[in-house]
Amino acid sequence: MPENLSLGVCYYPEHWPESMWADDARRMVDIGISRVRIGEFAWSRIEPSKGDFNWEWLDRAMDTLGQHDLEVILGTPTATPPKWLIDAHPDILAYDAEGRPRKFGSRRHYCFSSLTYRREAARICTLMAERYAGHPALFAWQTDNEYGCHDTTRSWSPEAGKAFRLWLQDKYQGDVHALNTAWGTVFWSQEYTDFSQIDLPNMTVTEATPAHLLDFYRFSSDQVVAFNRMQCDILRAATPDKPIIHNFMGIYTGFDHFKVSEDLDIASWDSYPLGFLDVAPFPLEDKHTYMRQGHPDFTSFHHDLYRACGKDGRWWVMEQQPGPVNWAHHNPAPLPGMVRTWSWEAFAHGAETVSYFRWRQAPFAQEQFHAGLNLVNNDEAPATPEARQVAAEISELANTPVTGKAQIALMFSYEAKWLFDIQPQGASWSYWGLVLTWYGAARRLGLDIDIISPDADISAYKIVLVPSLPILPDGFVARLKNSKAHIILGPRTGSKTEDVQVPDTLAPGALQEVLPLQIRHSESLRDDITLDGKFGASDVGASRWLDHVATDLKPAAMSDGTGLLFAHNNLSFFTTVPDGPFIAQLLAELCTEKGIATTLLPEHLRIRRRGDVVFAFNYGPDGATIPDNIRSADGALVFGSWDLPAAGTACWRST
Repeated sequence: MPENLSLGVCYYPEHWPESMWADDARRMVDIGISRVRIGEFAWSRIEPSKGDFNWEWLDRAMDTLGQHDLEVILGTPTATPPKWLIDAHPDILAYDAEGRPRKFGSRRHYCFSSLTYRREAARICTLMAERYAGHPALFAWQTDNEYGCHDTTRSWSPEAGKAFRLWLQDKYQGDVHALNTAWGTVFWSQEYTDFSQIDLPNMTVTEATPAHLLDFYRFSSDQVVAFNRMQCDILRAATPDKPIIHNFMGIYTGFDHFKVSEDLDIASWDSYPLGFLDVAPFPLEDKHTYMRQGHPDFTSFHHDLYRACGKDGRWWVMEQQPGPVNWAHHNPAPLPGMVRTWSWEAFAHGAETVSYFRWRQAPFAQEQFHAGLNLVNNDEAPATPEARQVAAEISELANTPVTGKAQIALMFSYEAKWLFDIQPQGASWSYWGLVLTWYGAARRLGLDIDIISPDADISAYKIVLVPSLPILPDGFVARLKNSKAHIILGPRTGSKTEDVQVPDTLAPGALQEVLPLQIRHSESLRDDITLDGKFGASDVGASRWLDHVATDLKPAAMSDGTGLLFAHNNLSFFTTVPDGPFIAQLLAELCTEKGIATTLLPEHLRIRRRGDVVFAFNYGPDGATIPDNIRSADGALVFGSWDLPAAGTACWRST
């Protein structure tokens, strides 16, 4: 197999008799799997009691996999501190927002702020790194597992309270009066005279001070960054030649993934398209249409997000859904062919490895209903032939080029999500809904998208989409001034300061240096209220939010005399939440101006380019035809067909 495309699987040798391991490894290789992740939940088997180590079983598992030329991704086992450790040090436990300890009995039962746990996590990571640094099967490390899963980023424990006060002292340079000014504590007589007086912002009578909450969210994110950095430093010191990975999640924003990724070599995520469709805030109609396929833009958005997080664009899918899961509200099975299509979409967005979760369905404990590549009785599950087909197709794409930089970027901000959670101002306001609408509009036009952070360099892009950025980071306006790109700014951008206050110059704050427009007041609208407007000769729609502005600019789009869209030089600014067609029309016009080709794709069809290799994916319940103008010049396909069945994928070269 080419080195830049490989298949993997998640395996738990501690769950199965040792007599099965060699045959499991042989069958993995037979399918076309070359990488195996193990160890991330194995602390109690490695160290059954304090200082009583049993490494030998893990040694033999590593040896067995290595003897079959399988490359091992070894997880540090810190997501599941064992019972003896919790009993000895209950300060390790996280607390929920109501001040109750989150007890032992599942996983992720630790507080990132516990100094005891940091010491213990460093100890087990150091011992593991020293033992396996020279093992020939070791390919990479995974730190912990799914930071933040089960709402565990933010702990409301006594340990978190201590750490938060230290964090605040550092941020405000020991000046509690500076904190009072930043937080506006004169309101409701909330002023502090010493940092020791500050509590965590939970269990208040009504909502806590917004700046207090946002600082707590920032602090909690920084705790994850520090915990991950500690592990990375240990692993990198022992094995400087081995990449370090973490497996992030979908639709999770409890910490800043861009910042955590600064210490990683490869970003990965756990892709469960059907589970996420069921729990994410999609319309019921979409949940019906895509019940067995997953939403056509949700998974790809995360592919692009984690490609942005990875160093030099390196990223994986560490866990790929192979069948029904066990954790969503409802857990349907994918359409036949969909596991193959999900795999190829990941590769199309630049993944180096797609790893299926899991090798064999568990007959016990919490995940009995979670499918694997094999059934409990060791028969192959429906996904296995599809994985085998992907492996065969990979061999047809030797020397596949890496995914290059797109011409269009979309800016995603974790801090924006935190702020909108704190002050949504409208019950139907949804940052995720806004972002996915903008991203989906671009994808429907057949465009490749890069996701970027608010601090990213935008000089290489022709168009930059900013769905909403309420707090402008340092240097943002300067980057706009120096950019040749057209920047599309969404509602509420520039509406708050770093301290969650209204700018002295009113919204959009410092953007007024480049955009002669001032927001006088804003209103949020019920989600059953729509704004019908005109953009050129076209009817357009918007909803949920409306800014009323003072400006000499003529609106580019209006509804009942109120401007919905304004343009000035290389900026476009929405005062409302535009629907998909509204965004798509503006984007298509700008692409024409910038010389970027667009193709309005059939509703459920999506395409993605990886160098000169083009992929098409049908997420619809029925067949779809790939448009003539994007097909290969000679009509030749690497695999698939121009008329794609439901759950079908095709691949061709553009030159």
